[in-house]
Parts: sequence; C-alpha cells; structure tokens
Amino acid sequence: MVFSSLTFIFYFLPIVLILYYIVPNKFKNIILFLSSLAFYFFAEPKFGILMIVSILSTYIHGILMDKHKEHKKIITISSVIISLSFLVFFKYTDFIIENVNMLFNGEFDLLNLALPIGISFYTFKMISYIVDVYKNKVKPQKSFLKLATYVSLFPQLMAGPIVRYSTIEKELDDREYTFSKFSNGVRRFIIGLSKKVLIADVLGDLISSFNMASEKTVLFYWIYAVAITLQIYFDFSGYSDMAIGLGKMFGFNFPENFNYPYISRSVTDFWRRWHITLGTWFRDYVYIPLGGNRVGKIKWLRNILIVWMLTGLWHGAAWNFILWGLLYGVLLVIEKLGLLKILEKIPAFLSRIYVMFVVIIGFVIFSGEGVEQILENIGGLFGIGVDKLTNAESMYYLVNYASIFVISILASTPILKNIVKKLKEKIPRIINIFEPLALSLLLIICVSYLVDGSFSPFLYFRF
Repeated sequence: MVFSSLTFIFYFLPIVLILYYIVPNKFKNIILFLSSLAFYFFAEPKFGILMIVSILSTYIHGILMDKHKEHKKIITISSVIISLSFLVFFKYTDFIIENVNMLFNGEFDLLNLALPIGISFYTFKMISYIVDVYKNKVKPQKSFLKLATYVSLFPQLMAGPIVRYSTIEKELDDREYTFSKFSNGVRRFIIGLSKKVLIADVLGDLISSFNMASEKTVLFYWIYAVAITLQIYFDFSGYSDMAIGLGKMFGFNFPENFNYPYISRSVTDFWRRWHITLGTWFRDYVYIPLGGNRVGKIKWLRNILIVWMLTGLWHGAAWNFILWGLLYGVLLVIEKLGLLKILEKIPAFLSRIYVMFVVIIGFVIFSGEGVEQILENIGGLFGIGVDKLTNAESMYYLVNYASIFVISILASTPILKNIVKKLKEKIPRIINIFEPLALSLLLIICVSYLVDGSFSPFLYFRF
C-alpha cells in the first residue's frame, strides 16, 4: 500500500483518522502504532517482525544505557552494530557476494534476498536515537510504545523524511490539534499526490518509452535524461510532501526535505536543498565524528569521500550508486578548494547551468543498471554510438511531452509559490475561495488517473 493508491486514500487513511480522533489522547499513540503496523504488514508481512525486533533491540539498548552509564559507549556500539547488521544483511549481501565472485573468480551462490521496504530509513532513525541518547542530547525513552510509534510512524516509514527522535520527542507526549494545522496537512498531501501522480508518473511513462525504443537519437537521450531528473525529484519530493502533510493531520511537525534544489548555484548549495534530512544525518553522525573539516587537508578530503561513498551506497547496493555518490564527493571537494568562489562571481544563469548539467549527468549514472548501460546513456547524450541527432519518434515525444516538461520545470522553482503568495496578499478573499476549489480539482484529477492507471510505486522504496 502506498500513499498514491485508492486503498490508502479512501479506506486506510479515513479509518485511521476517525479512530485517531475519537479516542482519548492517552490512546492516540496506540492507534498510530497499530495502524503503522497494519500499514507495514500490508506491504511487507514477513518483514514486519524484523522491524519490531529492530525496535525492541534499540529500546533495550536505550534502557541499558540509562542503567549502566559507565558502559554507555559499549552499549551504543552494540546497538548500532545490530541495527546495521540487519541493513547490511538484507541490502548488501548479494552485492558483496557478486564482487567477491568477480574479484576472486568465486562461484558463491547469491541469496536473492528481498529488501525490506523502508529499512534504510528506519535503521537511520534508530541509530540517530541511540547516538543522541549516548551524547545526552535526549533522554532514553522508557515507553516501548512511544519509541515504537516514533520508529514505525507510517507517514514517514517507507521513504522518509528521516525524522530524528529529538524533533518529535515532545510531540510523542503532547501534540497540537487545530483545524488550521489539519487543513494545511490536507493541502500539503494533495500537492504531494499531484507531484507524484500528475508529473512523476507521467514522466515515468516517457522513460519507459525511451527504454523500449529500438532507435535512439541524441535528442531522445537528452529527453530521457531531463525526464529522469525531473521524475526523481517530483516522485521523492511528492512523497515527502505527503508525509509532512500526513504528519500535520496527526499533530506532528516533520522537517522539510526539499527546498527547490534545481535553482542551486553550486553543488554545495544543491546538497543543502536536496534530501535535507539525509544530508544532515550524514553530517552529524558520520562527517563530524570523523573530524569534519577540523583536521588536516588529507583527512578532510578522506572524510568527504567516505561520506559521499556511503551516501551513494545508502541509496542502493550497486556500483552506479557508489559512482554517483563519489561524483558529488569529488565535485564538493573541487568547489571547496576554489570553484565555489568562482561560481559566486559569475552570472547566476551560468552557475545554474553548471549545477543542472552535473545533476542531469548524475541522475543518468544513478538510474543506470550496470556500467555498460551508464556509459551508453552518457555517450548517447554527446552523440557517441548514436547515428542520428533526431528523428520523427524523438520529435513526437518532445512535442507530446512539452507541456509536462514546462509544468514540471516551473513547479521545480519557487515561481508558482511566489505568485500564489503575492495573490494572497493582494486578493486574499478570492484566493481563500479559489484555493480549496483548486485543491479539490487536483484531487479529483489525481483520483481519475489512479482509477485509469496502473500501480506505480515510489522510486525510493527500493533504497
């Protein structure tokens, strides 16, 4: 079950909201925990137990840390190792076996393990909790129910944002419920659903057409590259919007995860705006503990490359993700060594072209299946191995998807948001009437697409 499904929108969510708001406050966490388990078991019944065991391990380690403060470090290491062991076993075992076989001509059989949905996200949540307890940033949670509710909370269980325990610690005990907050949550959910269904899924159809095309031209390769760049953004930011909106409906305030990354003037700025909760997680729990930039230049470069190799590896057990991460690591180093000052001085449109070129190439690498396909797709962008610049088929897709490209490019900038903001200031009454109608229309259109369309999971479910 995903947020962009009729089952979730018309059955699961309304039932949970009704139960949640009719029970007394002391039972609301129970409703959230049970509904989160139901949500997860619906998608991954055999891995629901794994998540509960992981939560129980983290809970016990937190309690032990409180009782045996003299052994806090050992207890923390134990908890982190157990949490990472589950993640590594299910996500990276086959990747390790494949590379061992390749390097040593081995013949070890792959385990072909299914990847538990959301394990990358809830593992990082548990690690941040236990490390923050160790650093005395938060107190150990004595209630298993509250910790389990935090980890398994269905709005951000599958694909983030990575909400830290410290962010919602107080809200686990006392949340604010207002009509304004609930309505803002509904608004945010509909916007995220529209991003997913009306933009990301439509671009997904174009990408499928590219992959099935018998003849590809330079133009078609660029259409594909731009489409995959926009699809990943709207798919993931759409999910984040829906998660933040759902959080508000249940009284929580989740952190923002995207801040218009495609208007960035540097790669450094891009990563301050893209998947913000992941970037800050790696900064606080990997980069700074390694010494950050408070060490010699060689170690500093090492720290950056380690963080970005791990960032790539976190996204998936394949070399294309590692290469994608290292690409950004190298570019960030280059920027910090002097390029950043140049980018600040040149015209904004030139620095933005540089960033988007890097991002597009990066997502071509990110989306490739194997080195051979990555090289073919990147080569195709520059006419390598391609006979034609364009053809009738390429022009057909360019013309037919021109409107969605224009809409998605505009929507990836603050232009539309700023227009609405100015209109609210000038004609607030009209906008206050028009906005609910516009959102209702968007919801109806999304539902129509879902009724007629096929199932399309979120891209980040596999990470």
